[in-house]
Order: sequence, then structure tokens, then C-alpha cells
Amino acid sequence: MGVVGTLDVDSDPAASLSGRNERFAAFVRNRTDTLMKTAYLLTRNGPDAEELVQDNLVWLYPRWAQVEAAEHQLAYVRKAMVNRFLAGKRKMSASEVHFDESFDGFAEVLPPGRDETAEVDARDQMWRELGVLSERQRAAIVLRFFHDLPDAEVAEALDCRVGTVRSLISRALNTLRTSGNFADDAVGSYYLRNVT
Repeated sequence: MGVVGTLDVDSDPAASLSGRNERFAAFVRNRTDTLMKTAYLLTRNGPDAEELVQDNLVWLYPRWAQVEAAEHQLAYVRKAMVNRFLAGKRKMSASEVHFDESFDGFAEVLPPGRDETAEVDARDQMWRELGVLSERQRAAIVLRFFHDLPDAEVAEALDCRVGTVRSLISRALNTLRTSGNFADDAVGSYYLRNVT
């Protein structure tokens, strides 16, 4: 009935585990869509995106206390996922283009007057353009434009300096400008938001 150090000897480990499971499940329910969109932009196809998210959550589950202790849990989980992607767990050749017709997890209902053919063409163009980037460049572009993260948070997620992030983004945008539809940062941001 006492406390030894900081360990409460009367605490129920099963209750603690149950609470952790509930908090983990709540996080997964609330954040899976965001994580899937990020993974989809990184991997460029649905099955690999699903696998990346699942592998990341399975890897983080035993470390969930660290995630909960983090100031920004989503940023912690996203950083872990980007690191897993960059470490080559889901590496694909930059020249590969995956057309995943069966994955419709992010399909939108098009408002009247929108041209479905143009949407498909734009989505196809985006996948091709993102495919010419290195994994680190693609990760920087996705974090900066899709998630609107400032350079400092992108640097933290990629484990590099802010200057490196700016260089990655600058080189990626230059590559994208010369290969297609990205005219500038604002267009890139709009493009990623409205095509995905």
C-alpha cells in the first residue's frame, strides 16, 4: 500500500495497459487519414502507403509512452514514418510510375462542372513529377506543401538543418519547374492540395 521510489506498488498494470491501448486506438482512429495521405504522397501508391503506415504504427506501439510524452504526438509519429520511408523500408525506383486504379481512399465527390478527365490527368502528372524526385526531396516537398510545415519542422522531421531543407525544396522545385506544372511555391502548394 505504499510507494517505492516513483513506482506505485498498488497500481494495476492491466489497467495501465488498457488505458494505453485505448489512447493508442484513439490516436489511430483520429490520425490514420492524415498519415495515409502523407504515406500515399511519399510512396505514390495505396498498398505501399497502407503498409508504411501500418509498419510505423506497429513499430511505435511498444514505444507509445515516448509518443505520448512528445509535445506534438502527430509530428513525432510523422517523423518516425518519414524516417522509415527514407531508410529504404518502402524504397522504389524514382523512375517507376505506379498506377493504382484500385485505391480510392482519397477520392472526392467532384462538384458539378469539374472535369473528371482533367482531374485524372492532373493526378497522373503529379505522380510522374513527384516520381522524378529523390526520396528526401519528395519527403521535404510533401511535409512543406501538403502539411504546410515551416522549414524548421521539416528539418526536425528529416533530421537535418534548416538550410538543408531549403536546399532540398529549392532543388526539388527546380526539378519540378523544368519537368512540368509547378510554376512556384504557391502553385506547388495549391497543386498538391487540390490534386491529391
